[in-house]
Amino acid sequence: MPTLAPLVARVTPAVVNIAVMTRSPLEENPLFRDPFFRRFFGLPDQPQGQVSAGSGVIVDARQGLVLTNHHVVKDAQEVVVALKDNRRVPAKLVGSDAGTDIALLRIKAEGLSELKFGDSDAMQVGDFVVAVGNPFGIGQTVTSGIVSALGRSGITPEGYEDFIQTDASINPGNSGGALVNLRGELIGINSA
Repeated sequence: MPTLAPLVARVTPAVVNIAVMTRSPLEENPLFRDPFFRRFFGLPDQPQGQVSAGSGVIVDARQGLVLTNHHVVKDAQEVVVALKDNRRVPAKLVGSDAGTDIALLRIKAEGLSELKFGDSDAMQVGDFVVAVGNPFGIGQTVTSGIVSALGRSGITPEGYEDFIQTDASINPGNSGGALVNLRGELIGINSA
C-alpha cells in the first residue's frame, strides 16, 4: 500500500515549533513602565508579555540555522525553539526580511536534523508535496497535496510575491513550516 510514512519520518525531525514572547502594547508606553502608574491603573506589578507560536525548519544542523517566516518572529523579545525530541533551546535572530516574509534563527544544540534544499523552480503544477508544521507545541502536523499553481501573486498587499500554491492544508501555527517534495527536499516555507 502506498504511504508517505518513510518520507515523513525523515522530514519531521527538522521541523520545529517556535515560541515567541513579545511585549504587550501597554509595555511600549513609558507611562505604564512606572510602578506607581501601574498600581494606579490596576495593572500587575510585572508587565505581562504575549506568547505566540509558529513553525520553523532546520536547514543547517552544524550551524543550528532555522528558517521561518518574518511574521512569526516579528517584534520578538525572546524566541525559544522546541525540537521534535522535546528539547527547548533559546534562539537568536540572525536576520529577517518583511518583504519576503523570511527570517533566519540560530540555535545551539547537538544532534540536530536538517532538510536539504530542493529546486523549487523545477516544480510543476500537479507535483505532489507535503506540508509539515509544528503549531502551538501540540505536536507536528502533516498534510499532503499537489502544487496547484506557480508564481502566484495578489496574496499580500506588499512585498515580494512568487508563491507556490498548494492544496495541502496549512493549519494555524504552521507558518514557517516546511513544504517538501517527495524526495524530502525543502521547496518552500509555509506562510498562508
